[in-house]
Amino acid sequence: MDDKLSRAIEKRRDDLIALTRDLIRFPTINPPGEAYTPCAEFLAKRLQMIGFETQLIRGEGTPGDTDRYPRTNVVARFDGRSHGQTVHFNSHIDVVDTGEGWTVDPFEGIVKDGKIYGRGACDMKGGLAASIIAVEAFIEVYPDFAGAIEISGTVDEESGGFGGVAYLASKGFFSKPRVDHVIIPEPLNKDRICLGHRGVWWAEIETKGEIAHGSMPFLGDCAVRHMGAVLEAFENELFPALDNKQTSMPVVPDGARRSTMNINSIHGGQTDDYSGLPSPNVPDSCRLTIDRRFLLEEDIAEVKREVVSILDRLQWERPKFHYSIRDIMEVQPLMTERNAPVVTAVAEGIRSVFGREPQYVISPGTYDQKHIARIGLLHDCIAYGPGILDLAHRPDEYVGIEDMIESANVMAVGLKMLLSGSA
Repeated sequence: MDDKLSRAIEKRRDDLIALTRDLIRFPTINPPGEAYTPCAEFLAKRLQMIGFETQLIRGEGTPGDTDRYPRTNVVARFDGRSHGQTVHFNSHIDVVDTGEGWTVDPFEGIVKDGKIYGRGACDMKGGLAASIIAVEAFIEVYPDFAGAIEISGTVDEESGGFGGVAYLASKGFFSKPRVDHVIIPEPLNKDRICLGHRGVWWAEIETKGEIAHGSMPFLGDCAVRHMGAVLEAFENELFPALDNKQTSMPVVPDGARRSTMNINSIHGGQTDDYSGLPSPNVPDSCRLTIDRRFLLEEDIAEVKREVVSILDRLQWERPKFHYSIRDIMEVQPLMTERNAPVVTAVAEGIRSVFGREPQYVISPGTYDQKHIARIGLLHDCIAYGPGILDLAHRPDEYVGIEDMIESANVMAVGLKMLLSGSA
């Protein structure tokens, strides 16, 4: 342990708690993108107080960006006394909706039994606060450091990150020579280093039919029944095949160490945005959204062929079966090398704080590392932060105060190694 860093972090314990609570109190719910600007402005003022130069950057023209709900990001930079490497801590400020089942106010930041409760406490405002405290402590203890430190609060990670990290990456904010190393304080547990994530393919399948009176369905063609045949084929053929695909990637939890597909939504026939009784129509369209997660060992073209081949066969076997398929999003799986500088540095932080080797994991779902690698072409990037992954998006979400303190120590040690060139 670096005792000076540890003491500097410990004396900021109350400040860490207060900062986390302040962040939780901004109801940055996505969608639609509430309170992004005031939260970003709050962070900018906080970081300006310790000497950071800050920018508020709107992701103009990105999905969801409007004058009512601007996609406002904050990027802050602190330059050291001499030239060197740049370490960037990136956290998203958006949170998902609260849902039902809370026993505390989700936006009050209640402190109880050594924990701070609230939507976003775990995912990931606790991690954001811990990274700020780690950086503040480092600057106090090592004011003459070489290099630069950046901290960003970005938006829309929960809906793909296109108004946040993707937009900033397209503008050069996550590329060399500006940035060398990125740490994303996502809640993957305090003694784990997340090297990357599985791949994802989102697509919409539409089956076509012919409208007719519901009392005479034989005069039409039911698109919902055609979609039923699609679902049956998926159940009998595709899902069993996916269960047999295993990966060498250290994905957590164990159930995600294989290929998976989620039926995200299905819409056919009468919509639910009406009052009164439905009209007696044979539906001429049915749409299904799929969320397919794939492995480093799989090729995206084959992933798509598995679905399309079933649809093509049904078109040949089933009378009047017609379909279309539309890509929504695709992201390749990625995994940072274990000997990468940022991995080595954070691993040493975990050893020094916890006295044991870190666990190296892969996230079952994607996060903003995908944009840093794909758009910014920067691969020295990991996710590391406090919080229990299983608590994310759930009622009574919380982050442990001691977990944040310990993670701040890990981040500070990692920062010291990276900026000194010893990683």
